[in-house]
Amino acid sequence: MNFKGDWSLKNRFPFRLGTTSYIIPADLLPNVGFLADKVDDIELVLFESDEFSNLPEAVTIERLKDIAGRFDLTYTIHLPLDTLMGHAKASVRQQSVDKCLRVIERTAPLSPFAYIVHFHGDQRGKSPSLEMERWVEGHRQSVERLLRVVDAQDLCVEMLDYPYELIDGIVTDYGLSVCLDMGHILLYGYAPEEYLDRYLSRTRVIHLHGVEVGQDHHGLAFVPAGVLNSIVDRLGNGSNKTRVVTMEIFDEGMLYQSMDVMSRYAS
Repeated sequence: MNFKGDWSLKNRFPFRLGTTSYIIPADLLPNVGFLADKVDDIELVLFESDEFSNLPEAVTIERLKDIAGRFDLTYTIHLPLDTLMGHAKASVRQQSVDKCLRVIERTAPLSPFAYIVHFHGDQRGKSPSLEMERWVEGHRQSVERLLRVVDAQDLCVEMLDYPYELIDGIVTDYGLSVCLDMGHILLYGYAPEEYLDRYLSRTRVIHLHGVEVGQDHHGLAFVPAGVLNSIVDRLGNGSNKTRVVTMEIFDEGMLYQSMDVMSRYAS
């Protein structure tokens, strides 16, 4: 099936199917306009730093809100990536939370479906810190600040490179939601079925992307069929419009390829 015409996968699943705001080589609004009639949700990937910011101006927010209303579209907001909310220095933690709060404040008129947040480690790998007690406590303090302005269930903590069990206590204690990133699970060698069994009931957003030659964020043709079958089967039980499945890719060709894969599961 060729999706380069007027094909759409809107309202074809018991969940909201989405992709990112970086599909065509253009700014935020052209991407949203391009995608609005094709998917149910768009992940707005926003940056807020001293070097670069794509935080939308108020007029852009109003246009995004208008497009969402006309196309039955929702937005998930990916909070800034350059944050260290468990850092040893309180000043670094505060700056990181402040970045997130600026994005949350600016995008609040969009009534986002969810906010995606990373709990970055002090280091990469399966142990995020050499000082786990301090690192966890730092994230607890940061989460408490975020929850002054965000409902707990709307804050989704994403699976990264370390075992999710290391942060499950934070997620559980504060009633946060899970962002289950299946691409990361595949890339770092975790067991997809085990993570689905353990976390799906608390998952609000699933990120889907393929892995090829040790690189993630490829199209869904590179996701094992068994993984896709399992996700669609599990989300097909009951009404799951309370979940978003994001094809987390950043290329138009990958989008068409991925839509072709997902069309096999559409109703």
